[in-house]
Amino acid sequence: MAYYVILANFTDQGAKGIKDTQKRAAAFKEMAAKSGVTVHSLFWTLGQYDVVTIAEADDDIAATALTFSVAAMGNIKTQTLRAFDAADMAKITAKMA
Repeated sequence: MAYYVILANFTDQGAKGIKDTQKRAAAFKEMAAKSGVTVHSLFWTLGQYDVVTIAEADDDIAATALTFSVAAMGNIKTQTLRAFDAADMAKITAKMA
């Protein structure tokens, strides 16, 4: 399984419907589960990003399909970062020249 940090900002449409953000987050978690993606954490944040999510998926394709599906709804724009845990980093550094 691979980890992802999903950074999101509300679009104008998403900001106008801000009172529904918790409902949309619950729907996102359901959509993720159906896509084979596990949402570990979802936080509303102050600063550059409005929402930060930590998720786990089988691969980049599943994670990307999920973020595309959510972005297509028009409430948020996302930026997805592939994340590596300590076990992944041990494998990566072991392969260094």
